[in-house]
Amino acid sequence: MKRVGCIYNTVASGESLVRAHTEARRGKRNKLPCLEFEKRFGKNIRDLHDELVSGAYKPRPYTNFKVYEPKERIIYAPAYRDTVVQHSIYAAINPVFEGVFIDTSFACRIGYGTHKAADYIQSCINTAPAGSYYLQLDIRKYFASIDRGVLRGLVSRKIKDERLVDLMMLFADHIGTTGIPIGNLLSQLFALVYLDPLDHYIKRDLRCKNYARYVDDFLVVGISRQECMITKRRIEDFLADRLGLTLSKSTIQCVDKGINFCGYRMWRGKRLIRKHSLTRYRRAVLSGRDDRATSLLGHAKHTHSLPGMLDYASIHGLRIPSTYQAL
Repeated sequence: MKRVGCIYNTVASGESLVRAHTEARRGKRNKLPCLEFEKRFGKNIRDLHDELVSGAYKPRPYTNFKVYEPKERIIYAPAYRDTVVQHSIYAAINPVFEGVFIDTSFACRIGYGTHKAADYIQSCINTAPAGSYYLQLDIRKYFASIDRGVLRGLVSRKIKDERLVDLMMLFADHIGTTGIPIGNLLSQLFALVYLDPLDHYIKRDLRCKNYARYVDDFLVVGISRQECMITKRRIEDFLADRLGLTLSKSTIQCVDKGINFCGYRMWRGKRLIRKHSLTRYRRAVLSGRDDRATSLLGHAKHTHSLPGMLDYASIHGLRIPSTYQAL
C-alpha cells in the first residue's frame, strides 16, 4: 500500500491554517470562541504555526456536555484553536483516505449522507430475490471501544510522516485505555478508518455484493438465512481478532418485512421516516420550532411520509418553505 509523507509542514503552514479557520467558522461566526479568535487573528495564526513547527503544540481541555438525540451520550467539544488545527489536518489527509474507502461507506463523507445511504439500501431491497434475508449489525459502544494502538497502525499504513501521525493521535487521546472522544472532526475520520478493514473484508473475502455501512451500523442484503448466520459468525470473529470490537445487536430478517436504516423504514418501492422522527416533528410544529420542523421535513424529502407531514404543518400554521410548496 502506497504511503504518503511530507505533509506536516503543509498542515502547519500559515496558509493552511487560514483556510482551516474559514472552514472551522462555518455556522460559528457569531459564537464567542470564534469571535475571540478573530479579534487577534494574525497573532493566533502565528502562535499556532510556531507551536506546530516547534513541536510545542498541545490541544486544550475539552468542554463536555450531554446530548440526548438519537441517544444519550457525552460530547467533547474542542477549543476553537484546536478545531482550526483539526481542519488543517483534515484538509491534507482526507483525500488520502478517500482513495481507499469503499463506495458504500456512507457517514462523515462529502456527498455520502443519510439520503444516499437510504437510496442505496432501497435499491438493494428492490432488487433482492423474493424471500431473501438481510443481516444488520451494530458495534457495542463503538467510539469508546476503539483501540488507539490499532488505530495508529491503521493511520500509519497511509501516512508515513510520523510527526503528523503523532499530531493526529493527540486528538484521539481519551479517558481510559481505549476509546476516542465524540465531538472531534478527526474522530469522524478515525471512525471511518477503523472499520475500513471490515468493509474490505466483507466485500472482498466474504464477497457480499449488497453491503453498506453508516458509522457502526451495517447491512448485508439479499442473501439466504443460512448465509446470514455464517456471515455474522465470520464478522464477529474478524471484529474480535483484528479490531477488538464486539457486536451490540444483530437482526436477521426477511427483506420483504422492511429494513430500518439511517432513520428510515424501507420496503420494496416505499420509504417512511421512523416513528420517533414523526413524533419529534409534531412536537416541533406544535411548539412553534419552525427551524426544527423544517429540518425534519428535509429528512423526509423523497419519502411517503412527506405529504402527511406537509398537511400537518398546514393545519397547525407552520410556514412551509417554498421548496416544499410545489410537492
